[in-house]
Amino acid sequence: MRRGLRNTVRALCAGAVVWTLAWAPATEALAAPRGTGYGFAPGAESVAGSPDADGAKSILAGRTYRSSLPSHGRLYYHLTLDATANVYVPVTAVPPRGAIVAATDGIRVSIQDADGNPCFYSSASFGAGLSPRPVTAVGQRDTGKSLCASAAVYFLVVERLDAKNSTPDRWDLELAPATEPALAAAAPSAPPGSWNSATPEPPGDEPRERRGGDGFSTATSLGQGAWRTRLAPGDTLFYRVPVGWGRQVNAGAELAATATGHGYVGGALTLSLLNPARGPVTDVALGYTGTRRAAALAPVPPVEYTNRYAVPSGENAVRFAGDYYLVVHLSERMADSFGTGPFDVTLRVRVDGEAHAGPEYRGRPEPGGLFTLTALDGQATATGGTGSGDPTMRALAYGGLGTGTALVLGLGGWTLLARRSRASARKPRV
Repeated sequence: MRRGLRNTVRALCAGAVVWTLAWAPATEALAAPRGTGYGFAPGAESVAGSPDADGAKSILAGRTYRSSLPSHGRLYYHLTLDATANVYVPVTAVPPRGAIVAATDGIRVSIQDADGNPCFYSSASFGAGLSPRPVTAVGQRDTGKSLCASAAVYFLVVERLDAKNSTPDRWDLELAPATEPALAAAAPSAPPGSWNSATPEPPGDEPRERRGGDGFSTATSLGQGAWRTRLAPGDTLFYRVPVGWGRQVNAGAELAATATGHGYVGGALTLSLLNPARGPVTDVALGYTGTRRAAALAPVPPVEYTNRYAVPSGENAVRFAGDYYLVVHLSERMADSFGTGPFDVTLRVRVDGEAHAGPEYRGRPEPGGLFTLTALDGQATATGGTGSGDPTMRALAYGGLGTGTALVLGLGGWTLLARRSRASARKPRV
């Protein structure tokens, strides 16, 4: 009897874990719509943009939304904002694979007040690679220096930059509104002083294999070191690097040589750095002739709250601690000159600087934990580990049955077995 119960418990525990691991990747696969290859956040809500402000649907901080953008016209989304929190609304546009895109095409995003006055503009374009890929621009309301600082109704406005030389496809959108609370005490209102702007020596470690995620929600965690992956033409991979207050992140990419094909591809590989609110920090693109090529991101200052008062956009964007994203894209045009690959790509990540405590916020951001690091994240930055963003652990969580649930099932089963065993031992033998 005890043997039968034990076998039953083992089967239940094993079945729970197998079900979790099998179901979670299926969920992620479903999150990537056919034709784009981008992994939208699981559970993202669908919201239709309105062609005018009167019909705009509300979007809330801390949630993620799916929408789509036509080749012409504007889309409006309704925001109700208070007078204290800074607001960031990153919008990621995802053209279908194979679409024709102009170098100057992309998206423009702004937040406007009820009278149509803009608070902030941001844009993102495809550049010399002429390759359709996810591009992100951020609508922003900064209470410290914005004309739109009062509590009121506002509108997020999204539009194409230059569609006339691109195919007239609708583009999928991911919207991820977030808030940054005010500080508990007043902070200096001037940018930090001088910082080391020299390009650091990249880590010379032997590269380790690390496949990136297919979107922000599945970005693979990277620490300092060298990391190798493979991309086919048109692929885009997402990584995240935990960066604490006072720390300075730098990265570069190398595209390996190939023995097949010939020619020149401008913007063959694009590497972009984005901040925890998905705001663009800096990017770099390299041309390719079939020989090994490498490029490094322009240096940015250590992460400090007062960087938001700096004028250069790259310095201004390094304004909070959290996950900084590295997004790497291989141009679709590589296939025309050098074949379908895949091509070896190496990322070299360096994190320097003296870590220190950050400012104290009055309240919590939405989503929670956006501008903080876990102990595991801090360790990963220093040692090159996976931190709290291990893709396997994320898959378990997305599958709806986390590791905690699986452990509870297992422990519960063994507890039941132990109780049955003790009860059996107490029974008189006949």
